[in-house]
Amino acid sequence: MRCKIQMVMETETGETVREIASLEREMPGIEAIGLTLAEAKTLLLGIQQALVGQQIGDYLGRCRNCRDCGKALSPKGDHPMVFRTLFGNIELKSPRFFRCACQPHETCSFSPLTELFGSHTAPERLYLETKWASQISFDMSAKLLADVLPLDAQVNAASIRNHLHRVAQRTEAELGEEQTSFIDGCPREWAALPRPQAPLTVGIDGGYVRQWDDKRKHFELIVGKSMPEEGQNKCFGFVQTYDEKPKRRLFEVLKSQGMQMNQQVVFLSDGGDDVRELQMYLNPEAEHYLDWFHVTMRLTVMGQYAKGLPEQADNVVENPALRAEAEKRLESLKWYLWHGNVFQALEEIEDLRTLLDDGQNLTNSGKKLAKAIDEFLTYIQANEPFIPNYGERWRNNEIISSSFVESTVNQVVAKRMVKKQQMQWSKRGAHLLLQARTQVLNDELDQTFQRWYPSFRKDNPSQLKEAA
Repeated sequence: MRCKIQMVMETETGETVREIASLEREMPGIEAIGLTLAEAKTLLLGIQQALVGQQIGDYLGRCRNCRDCGKALSPKGDHPMVFRTLFGNIELKSPRFFRCACQPHETCSFSPLTELFGSHTAPERLYLETKWASQISFDMSAKLLADVLPLDAQVNAASIRNHLHRVAQRTEAELGEEQTSFIDGCPREWAALPRPQAPLTVGIDGGYVRQWDDKRKHFELIVGKSMPEEGQNKCFGFVQTYDEKPKRRLFEVLKSQGMQMNQQVVFLSDGGDDVRELQMYLNPEAEHYLDWFHVTMRLTVMGQYAKGLPEQADNVVENPALRAEAEKRLESLKWYLWHGNVFQALEEIEDLRTLLDDGQNLTNSGKKLAKAIDEFLTYIQANEPFIPNYGERWRNNEIISSSFVESTVNQVVAKRMVKKQQMQWSKRGAHLLLQARTQVLNDELDQTFQRWYPSFRKDNPSQLKEAA
């Protein structure tokens, strides 16, 4: 069996028939039934070349005359260019024309294709490369696209990385200016706003990746998740020491979820200075709480150190009841913090410090516990205004922990930046990847491309079937 595939193009000047490919088939086995992947790639590339060639020819035909007076323009020459599409790279000739003298112009000549394309990569290809590269490595993305599309050796990891960076930089350029405060209006104006929706809950945490410039060092990524009671959850992320608009970024996420100035927003964080500054002055009704998860994590570590204290050690002057007393006071400390009694909690910390000071020649666990207690004292003092009555909030079914952000850190950072494989990142590269990845996870990448390219993915599949 022989099959000839042709493409018929109908234009204003008539009908054009172009042969795309010719296939021959025998039936030795099931593997010969239907199209192979290589044949499908050849067909797609042939159709793309014919379609792009016809479209570019029609467009250049309309550009050969002056748009104002209709006079034919004089050619200045042409140069080769490559248009990178989803179904292969298309080589084109880009002509240049002298401008007509009927109107003043800044330049004496112009290139129609340069004005048309702007970028030499088709939006569909740019979209797919960004989408896949934000979820798997650049190298794996290149191999995947080359396997299923007629791209062959025309795509590589460096190109895909550069294209993702270009998309991320364009979204970055659309962010408004950074501000110290985003609270707008006055209480009278806020009272006149419509009844607000249910509270928004925002959890913020950090993760670390290995630094490219110095393999022994890591830098921090700030990751967060905003959860409305109704509607889609959204995540965000940025590199703390690189991003110049962190507060604007968080504000835009909340704004996209319908936040208004009279709506309650609950922020939960680990109490770090940088994170605490990020969430301030975004909403007049905001409540800021220290995350119970990070409090208990520190208490658990101190509890492990306390268990390492000997009840009675040889050759060490140690209080025999030291371990039991330390464990008892840690339990009391946890109970006071759970009920929001910061004053008594600070008293317990001071008593713990005194208890350990009385034990001379402390063991290694005792020294670690003493150091951890000093750090915990500073931690609680710095976050005293943000410690609520956790027990009361828990009984009222209110969120007290940002443990849900831990899964977000894994989803946004760990699954892509793969710390177990010791991947290394520059701060710029990690930040731009985070912007693309959060767009994909929030299902916003399609909307972004449709905003940039109004006709992007507007084709109706039912109409395509009818035409076929």
